[in-house]
Amino acid sequence: MSGPHPATAAARRAVRDTLNQADIGAGSRLLLAVSGGSDSMALAAAALFVSRHDGLLIDTITVDHGLRPESVDEARAVAAQLENMGVSRAHVARVNGADATATAGPEGTARAARYAAIAHQAQEGTAAVLLGHTADDQAETVLLGLARGSGARSIRGMLPIGPLPEYPGIRALRPLLGMRRADLRAGLTSAGIAWWDDPTNEPTSPWRAKDGTQLRRSAVRSHALRALEEDLGSGVVKNLARTAQLLQADDEALTSWATREREGLGREPDIKKLRGLPAAVRTRILRALALEAGARAGELVGWHIDHLDELVTGPGGARGIDLPGVRAVQSGGRITFEGLGLDRSRNDENGKGRDGRD
Repeated sequence: MSGPHPATAAARRAVRDTLNQADIGAGSRLLLAVSGGSDSMALAAAALFVSRHDGLLIDTITVDHGLRPESVDEARAVAAQLENMGVSRAHVARVNGADATATAGPEGTARAARYAAIAHQAQEGTAAVLLGHTADDQAETVLLGLARGSGARSIRGMLPIGPLPEYPGIRALRPLLGMRRADLRAGLTSAGIAWWDDPTNEPTSPWRAKDGTQLRRSAVRSHALRALEEDLGSGVVKNLARTAQLLQADDEALTSWATREREGLGREPDIKKLRGLPAAVRTRILRALALEAGARAGELVGWHIDHLDELVTGPGGARGIDLPGVRAVQSGGRITFEGLGLDRSRNDENGKGRDGRD
């Protein structure tokens, strides 16, 4: 009897290695986010194999964004398949992924609703959430960050072990970041495991960006990455994922440096001391100070930090800038933060848009 497909074996090793790195052992309960696509189904299959050998409990959540009439039945079918594969509890959550009142755009709105549903399900007795992001997803994230003119915190991509986006109290694991989607699909086919291809991810989908163009990540996936592979070779995706991995190490070092410096500065740091620090360290400190003062993390972006840094490096005198939720002021040689009664940051700087750097 032949062994498992090489990609299947690699996925199992990746899951076990990530769980070991996260110090998750026997008896722990995990929540897998499973859309029914090939990536998440490969994750489910690998995690279930590991769980049977290592004594783990596996629950899943499938989020139905409600974007198509048939999506509710598809989500239920995914849950039924997962239960047949051995999942302890297969949950289905229905969210409004097409909220017409949202300002984040269709991709951002669906993402926020999805993570809210996952976080809600994970709050009780869950050691970690497992997400099925692959090297392909990581490469897309790096390209999108580069296109926005982002800094290292964005271009470093997704962490293999880190907080669930917008929910710092919940750990998220991404065991498959080093694997290609095509390899995972070959493993699923070999094992006879079916998956669903979501038509909303296709270039021809009627689900569009606010300006009517193709969704950004879908465009990168269907056009940009394929063009790069044609021109630069098939190693582009793994090389972009490698770039993210290298930047993660650099960002971790700079953040650690900034944290040490931050401890000696107090809540109202001296501008002269801040000026003496490298910009990469100083801006990390300023971002941390703004968040501690109550700035909204999801809205605090690159141009906010740039203008906040100008309060440190620019001329003296009383000056300030409105941030999402707080106002930063330079006065008496120090930077202070004040709460905003009304959020004026949306109209600040004559309506300048975000540059995406976070």
